[in-house]
Amino acid sequence: MEMKMRRVVKEKRFWVASFLLAWAAALQGHMMWMQRQDAFKQKFPSNSNANDDHHHASADS
Repeated sequence: MEMKMRRVVKEKRFWVASFLLAWAAALQGHMMWMQRQDAFKQKFPSNSNANDDHHHASADS
């Protein structure tokens, strides 16, 4: 009985670790995708996007 409980606790810890790893990997992939989108916009800016970027830059600084 005690061994069974201990195994469940270990499995729970394993699942939490797996979830954290999966979440971290997804976040990393999402950030990489966002960077790719930004690079694409800088390479091929449409007029509206370029104007928006200039407005945001002046507002930030």
